[in-house]
Amino acid sequence: MGKSAQKFAIGTVIAAAAGYVAGVLTAPKSGKETRQDIKDTASRSVTEAEKELKKLHTELNALLEESKQKGSQLSEKASKELDALLEKAKESKEKARVLLSAIHEGDAEDKDLAQAIKDANKAIDHIRTYLQK
Repeated sequence: MGKSAQKFAIGTVIAAAAGYVAGVLTAPKSGKETRQDIKDTASRSVTEAEKELKKLHTELNALLEESKQKGSQLSEKASKELDALLEKAKESKEKARVLLSAIHEGDAEDKDLAQAIKDANKAIDHIRTYLQK
């Protein structure tokens, strides 16, 4: 997914969430029902972020394996470049793993999830670009 598509998707999700919350807050429901609706929406958002993070974690695993295989065929300079990319990808993968655990424990924050998804997508884009050379 390109950066502009990612920004558009994130903007769309934020706008939809804001619209939903505004609608919920102005709806003629009791406070208890409104709080439950907001809680349910937040829960769905975390679930969607978790799914995206799991998908990216799996994709990073596959790209790291592919990169290892290609790395043995590269020159010393190219191998060093690939090693630097792989190190960043491994860091993103580990961050995703930690956050997936935090989600299950209920300790994940939205900003951390958003950053982990962004970092994983960036690492995937860099590795794919490098592998296409």
